[in-house]
Amino acid sequence: MTKKRQIPHTFVIVFSIIVIAAVASWFVDGGEYTRVVKVMPDGITKNVIDPDSYHSVENNPQTWQIFSALFQGFVSRSDIIVFILLIGGAFWIMNESKAIDVSIIAFLGVARRLEKQKLIKGIGVDNIIITLFMIIFSIFGSVFGMSEETIAFVIIFVPLSISMGYDSIVGICMCFFAAGLGFAGATLNPFTIGIAQGLSDLPLFSGLEYRLFCWLVITTVGIAFVLRYASKIKKNPVKSVMYELDEGWRKMAVQREAKIEYYTPVSAWVVYTILFAVMVVYSVVYPESTIYFGQAKIIIPIIPILAGLFLISGFVALRKSVHFFILDIFIFTILYLLVGVMGYQWYVLEIATLFFVMGLSSGAAMDYSANRITELFLAGVRDILSAALVVGLAGGIIVVLQNGKVIDPMLHGIAGSMKDVGKFGSLSIMYGIQTLINIIITSGSAKAALTMPIMAPFSDLIDVSRQATVMAYQLGDGFTNLITPTSAVLVGVLGVAKIPLEKWVKWAWPLIVSLIILGLLLLIPTITMDLNGF
Repeated sequence: MTKKRQIPHTFVIVFSIIVIAAVASWFVDGGEYTRVVKVMPDGITKNVIDPDSYHSVENNPQTWQIFSALFQGFVSRSDIIVFILLIGGAFWIMNESKAIDVSIIAFLGVARRLEKQKLIKGIGVDNIIITLFMIIFSIFGSVFGMSEETIAFVIIFVPLSISMGYDSIVGICMCFFAAGLGFAGATLNPFTIGIAQGLSDLPLFSGLEYRLFCWLVITTVGIAFVLRYASKIKKNPVKSVMYELDEGWRKMAVQREAKIEYYTPVSAWVVYTILFAVMVVYSVVYPESTIYFGQAKIIIPIIPILAGLFLISGFVALRKSVHFFILDIFIFTILYLLVGVMGYQWYVLEIATLFFVMGLSSGAAMDYSANRITELFLAGVRDILSAALVVGLAGGIIVVLQNGKVIDPMLHGIAGSMKDVGKFGSLSIMYGIQTLINIIITSGSAKAALTMPIMAPFSDLIDVSRQATVMAYQLGDGFTNLITPTSAVLVGVLGVAKIPLEKWVKWAWPLIVSLIILGLLLLIPTITMDLNGF
């Protein structure tokens, strides 16, 4: 009897890449660019490379460092790792309250009632739900670069997807994958377009019209692919690559149908009062906020407005049940997250703290004791720990490549290949370079600082607009984020959804290849047509 070939564990795959990176450090001639400080148009300083400063340095072959990569990866990715652990603990508390179950039951109830209408029934209410959520998250990714934040939504959308009759892959497509499509088709993303254009001495967010077109095309293709897959899974769930592994999620969906006791303890009213008092204090401290939409901005008393809305919605929710109040807390957590990101440049520290408070508030509202809240939080951390470990191990790949002096020589060598191949050939090579580098360096801002000082001046020599070069960076920066094991966000999302990396790659690679080809096609008009801003 032939033994069935076993697919390598995610940890094995990532560690194998670390070994390959270490081997490369023995054969790639060492070299470095000099880093210089450049002031961006918004006043923020960035360390960028001097394109004329490349020089050879002594090789630094990596040996025993492959075993210290986990430790160093944990150090370099500590912010994302702590973010994942806090999110896991906070949502475990919230999940214990059954508020997520209540929200899914209520949402599906509304959806099934809508399905009775002929027009909606013809289109398919599930198709509408998937499409709307994907458009929303794609806009978030396109406008303010939503990425790490999607980890928090997985615990909502995967159970929702399972309850709708799909699988965990459709669940993460509605949030993480959709945001990734928007990130690739960025329109006003300050972390990619803003930095890349600033380093290229272009007006911030210029060329918006064509980028809007690209976003629409990319998002449409992604949604069509997901809807086609979802339809296949709905007809025959066994065709899902996650069918067996989703059994745990399906058991949770069955348990969700059990009768839930609706009540409101006094502790929930106390939490409501405290949270509203805190919101009032911050309304006094921040009576107005400047919310940025790319280069545009609006000054609005958004924090006082949110406080007023919470006063009303929280009261109404508490009159129904504590479960709806906890759901209300979650909704306002998301609203404050959006305000923080778009108005106060929040990152994982502030976002993780926000969700941590959400978890504590949920436990207190349920009248759990301090010990009970702690036990639930630790249970959530244990459940998500494997995802955090993968993030740390994946961070070790970058550490080995950087310490081995591999990244700069690789960039320098590939950049030299762009000579004498024509406009489209050079632009295609730029796109290919950005796509390949993104497999290793998934931070959009870091990759812009590394590559744009070289690409932008070179585009002048070959008579290709700098805007087209920014487009090559933008599209190359986005698609491989959705499949590379070096992406802390990807492995975090897969960890929360309990999807092995190899299963995700098996599902996603045809679409990723198609999107990469689509990106190349979208670059053609930037050199063949007279586009505004180009």
